[in-house]
Amino acid sequence: MSWETRVKSQASREQSVIETGPLIRATLVGIILQMAMYALGHFSHWIAVNVFDFGAMMISASAAYLYAMMTGQGYFSSATAGAVVGGTCGFLGIGLSALLGDSHIGYIPTATTIAVFVGAIGGIFGQLAAILRSMGY
Repeated sequence: MSWETRVKSQASREQSVIETGPLIRATLVGIILQMAMYALGHFSHWIAVNVFDFGAMMISASAAYLYAMMTGQGYFSSATAGAVVGGTCGFLGIGLSALLGDSHIGYIPTATTIAVFVGAIGGIFGQLAAILRSMGY
């Protein structure tokens, strides 16, 4: 067996770290919820003051949790994809808030970093939930 044949057969047996279908679905859910929260906060001062920070983190973590619950591929995969999901929806959400003038544009890097972090944590808890679900809990 040649080297190229062995590499191709090994690549066909390996599973990707991140599944794109659930990644896209979870990211879309997060983006829609982030956009809705920031759009509502643009018209309601109470939401802008009391919900933006915690709400953005919760949405990013929940979207990552959804990805991990859909796949259940392991803690590394769930944390990695959770960071991608959380960071993507967090970045687009805070970007919308900055475009609407509700947040300062300098807050985008900090908010995106926080969203990546809580997305990874949400992915870890989602993997734990997937394991518990497979055990019958």
